[in-house]
Amino acid sequence: MFSRFTNIINALQALDKTYSNSEMVRKILKCLPRSWMPKVTAIEEAKNLNVIPLEDLLGSLMTHELSMQKKDDDEEKEKKKKKIVALKSSLIEDSEDDDNNEELALITRKFKKFLASKKKFGGK
Repeated sequence: MFSRFTNIINALQALDKTYSNSEMVRKILKCLPRSWMPKVTAIEEAKNLNVIPLEDLLGSLMTHELSMQKKDDDEEKEKKKKKIVALKSSLIEDSEDDDNNEELALITRKFKKFLASKKKFGGK
């Protein structure tokens, strides 16, 4: 975006139309998408737009963009890490009912203990 902006500004300078540094800073902040509005507001409130160099603004915006990309990558990794557990079901005959009930109770206790340990250590 910055290189396109610079090309436009240079072309306008060739046509004898020049902009001050503060006008260029304001134009860049104005053209950013809605998702950047919190950052734009922070820059407007924290810095004097009349004296901020264009390079400082660019550095600040690039830093913000990198941090947003890192956060998106981290969220993607978290989604991939989540596993789904499925238990297979089957029909049980009446004669094997007591043995299977004991096995099911044992599995259930172990599974509850497993879930409790995952919750205890933050799910890692």
